[in-house]
Amino acid sequence: MNELDSATLTFEGKSIDLSVIHGDHVEKGLDIRKLRAQTGWITLDPGYANTAVCKSAITHIDGEAGVVLFRGYDLEELAQKATFVETAMLVMFGELPTRPEREQFRVMLRDQELLHEDLLSHLDGFPPNGHPMAILSAMINAMGSYYPELYDITSPADFRLAAAKIMSKVRTIAAFCFRKSQGMPLNYPNPNLDYCRNFLHMMFSVPFWTYEAPDPVVRALSIFMMCHADQALDTSCATVRMVGSSQANLFASVSSGICALWGRHHGGASSAAIRMFEDVEAGRTTVPRIIEAAKSHTGRLMGFGQRVFHVEDPRARIIKTTYQNLVATGYAKRDTFHDIAQEIEERASADEYFATRQLFPNTNFYSSLLLRALNFPPNMFPVITAMGNMPGWIAHWNEEANSPDQRIQRPRQIYTGRKRHAYTPMEKR
Repeated sequence: MNELDSATLTFEGKSIDLSVIHGDHVEKGLDIRKLRAQTGWITLDPGYANTAVCKSAITHIDGEAGVVLFRGYDLEELAQKATFVETAMLVMFGELPTRPEREQFRVMLRDQELLHEDLLSHLDGFPPNGHPMAILSAMINAMGSYYPELYDITSPADFRLAAAKIMSKVRTIAAFCFRKSQGMPLNYPNPNLDYCRNFLHMMFSVPFWTYEAPDPVVRALSIFMMCHADQALDTSCATVRMVGSSQANLFASVSSGICALWGRHHGGASSAAIRMFEDVEAGRTTVPRIIEAAKSHTGRLMGFGQRVFHVEDPRARIIKTTYQNLVATGYAKRDTFHDIAQEIEERASADEYFATRQLFPNTNFYSSLLLRALNFPPNMFPVITAMGNMPGWIAHWNEEANSPDQRIQRPRQIYTGRKRHAYTPMEKR
């Protein structure tokens, strides 16, 4: 970073110079940390669309060029050559692992995959129809109480252990949430299976029949989670950093990210896309009606548009290609939903309304079809996304905790309510 340039702000006949912060790519920003002290003014930026709250070395997203870099490595190349665990280690620890480092971390994941048996009593307390995102968030938060020595992480070794615990146990909890909702016995993790294959075993094996996921299915899940390994400061990641800025522990901070991800406009959008396809299949609506409703702002086209990207999102392209490969090789069935999604994309891409507004399918659009092809029910879609997001959340929590600029995040507001008003006695109201 350098701060050689400045910009001049003129207001009320006065001027002040604001430093220009240069990122390592194309970003430039105005340093307004002293704005209020110098002027008495603050900025208004609903949704933080133009506000940077931190400096980060984890993920670079160029929404104009359609590029995503994890620690400088292009996501598209990682999706072709790496695994999810490799990518997770890159995101969390800063470098691609050597073979011994990767093996050491795999052993840590294996050793941490079981839950404390008392924690299962907590799981038993949830109703069978409880949403798995609610259960996942509560279980991750409760899990921290079994490792109070990791509430205060004071060394890289502590951080690596906490990261391994969360990365490993989140898939066990996620699978147990699903099995409980189905009234099925829990499948304990198999230490002989790799990360994604083990999760699929815990999800889908039944007594006396072990589900052995085909390699293309395992690879598809790995690629999906790689595409979600970090989203920079999307809503859930920003939540993790904000909660972490209070020096809340890693378990509590990650739990808050799960709650943020649950929203219909965030991780819940994949489930919403499936419901949209279901409505078309059932005849409750048609693709032209959905397109016209989106254009007239009387409805939403789920899975389209992204705040950061103004070209095709490379993550969406990777997920679409992964899904199409499963269909082409016979590991996923081409059905009505496939044709509906294709028709929606074709109609939208040919419509000037979407082209001029740079609205393209986002990660949720084809994620819904990919996760469905992998036999996950819609209410598990955000759970699988949370598993993918975990490396980024862990990395951002750690970066926030160790930042030299670290201070508790406390956005300001512009108050628009009533001015000072005298109390009105009850009999006069």
